[in-house]
Amino acid sequence: MATMTLPSQLDAQCPAQVADASQSSEQPRQSIEASFVASDGQIIFYRYWKPTNESQRSVLLFHRGHEHSDRWQEFVDTSEMDDCWFFAWDARGHGKTSGPRGAAESFSRMVQDADEFASHIEHQFQLSIDEMGVVGQSVGAVLAAAWIHDYAPPVRAMVLATPALRIKLYVPFAIPGLRLLNKFRPKSFISSYVKPGMLTHDQNQADAYANDPLISPRIAVNVLLDLHDTSTRLMDDAAAISTPTLMFVSDRDFVVRKDAQKRFFAGLSSPNKKLVKLQGFYHSTFWERDRATVIHQTAAFLNQQFVGANTRPSSNQLAFVSEQKYHRLLRPNSPIKSAWYATQRLALNTGGRLSRGVRIGWKSGFDSGQSLDHVYRNKAEGTSPLGRLIDRGYLDAVGWKGIRQRKVHMEQLLDQTIAEAAKEFGEVRVLDIAAGPGRYLQETILRHPDTPIHATLCDRDPGGLSEGQQLAESLGITDRVEFKQSDAFDPGSIRNAAGDKPAHIVIVSGLYELFPDNQPITQSLAGIASVLCDGGWLIYTDQPWHPQQEMIAKVLPNRDGDPWVMRCRSQAEMDALVREAGLKRERLLIDRWGIFSVAKARKPFAT
Repeated sequence: MATMTLPSQLDAQCPAQVADASQSSEQPRQSIEASFVASDGQIIFYRYWKPTNESQRSVLLFHRGHEHSDRWQEFVDTSEMDDCWFFAWDARGHGKTSGPRGAAESFSRMVQDADEFASHIEHQFQLSIDEMGVVGQSVGAVLAAAWIHDYAPPVRAMVLATPALRIKLYVPFAIPGLRLLNKFRPKSFISSYVKPGMLTHDQNQADAYANDPLISPRIAVNVLLDLHDTSTRLMDDAAAISTPTLMFVSDRDFVVRKDAQKRFFAGLSSPNKKLVKLQGFYHSTFWERDRATVIHQTAAFLNQQFVGANTRPSSNQLAFVSEQKYHRLLRPNSPIKSAWYATQRLALNTGGRLSRGVRIGWKSGFDSGQSLDHVYRNKAEGTSPLGRLIDRGYLDAVGWKGIRQRKVHMEQLLDQTIAEAAKEFGEVRVLDIAAGPGRYLQETILRHPDTPIHATLCDRDPGGLSEGQQLAESLGITDRVEFKQSDAFDPGSIRNAAGDKPAHIVIVSGLYELFPDNQPITQSLAGIASVLCDGGWLIYTDQPWHPQQEMIAKVLPNRDGDPWVMRCRSQAEMDALVREAGLKRERLLIDRWGIFSVAKARKPFAT
């Protein structure tokens, strides 16, 4: 780790005395306009610059809020990275990408766009993400960091310039006020207070910004709130990021807060990270008057990271962060915290039992298949109207919302994979090694009446399997499913459950985060790999982060009656475990809160 201060002459010299980085003897690199279609049908505009020589290296450029891809032209021209591809998009709601200005379904949708953009580049241009660097400015820097955190792409490095982890809103109680506005007027917008002169000392750049017809001052309130919440999560869980990182912090930034930037940087677990404080700089790092030095430092850092093979960290190397968090949860709390959690436990164990969901949790464990089945159905039930009201509040907890979104994502990937398997193999054999009642799988089978699917649902809990059998009877699919009691962590048990024929699809959902050690997971994944056919898929879940992780550990019991202490593994750690089992991740979906992910990985064909 390194921290340095870059001196500036911004306030000591007049504009005429400072060299303009745009005045280069080199001819500008020509940008080529293109677009790709996101998974929700949105057409997203981007531009790219080819290298002067054949190259596998590429850099993704993420513009700040309100701006667009063409703003990166000078950066590309003066970076002197001629042997590198550059790709810059117009995020939805920006530039030449259609839609209301400054609007998006959510900030997480934009992060998903980033992942799909990188995948598009990988397939369209045959450029590996392993040879990719990332540069982001302001909101774009937060977006880039969220992509690295949530999707764990194996990029070489990222450069974050004045990340907008906390915007200076100046108005007291601005965030609570915006939450209230968003609740009653969910499609509201606000306009930025930032004037061009607050962004850069370069008058030409300020004028260009002010007169650019593709720059809009608007931002949707929901996007601004999502940005705030995503930034909170990133600061809390920055240790999950081990990617080499260069961060620029502007000394005179009127737009964002430096304390949030420094907190995020301090939390990064990368052994190769560098913080540069830019004296006298305003917010627009790459458009400031002394930008030539900053662009040079960015290029030097990226070039340094491109040297040699891109060796991914092992699961053992990545495990340190999640192990630390897990062991912190096992420590006693302060007397005040202990009393608070004891009060919550007492309330849930008395009046809370009026709620059917809470009652199931105390009886079978809040992590049990029966508990999840109630959460999936999302129907408030209880003793008396008060009980139903408590149950509604229980079901609306953010963790349970994430669980239901996980089910949606699981079904989405399962539908897609079933179609691929049916096309490739002519039939589909599915094995779920910890299914509980298996509601999501059974409902998926029901949606594919004409596809030859046979599913084996396993669990160690006979109660969950019994509920699953009853559900199969009610759905009329008993001829397409079977139930077996099995141990998801025993490779021999997994092989026995699979039978003589290898599986085309194996599912493990909501299981691994319930157990603290990686060794049983390694054994489980080895068992899964042994029963998958060549070209078969594993669909697996992860819980990288949970905002209520400590409360759950101190208040709620698991299926064994012990405290429900979860180990939240980073996506990078979970993917490493899967990769070490011989499987390659193909796609990942994650909820808007960053709590639960669903991914699919494929077993390669034998050569």
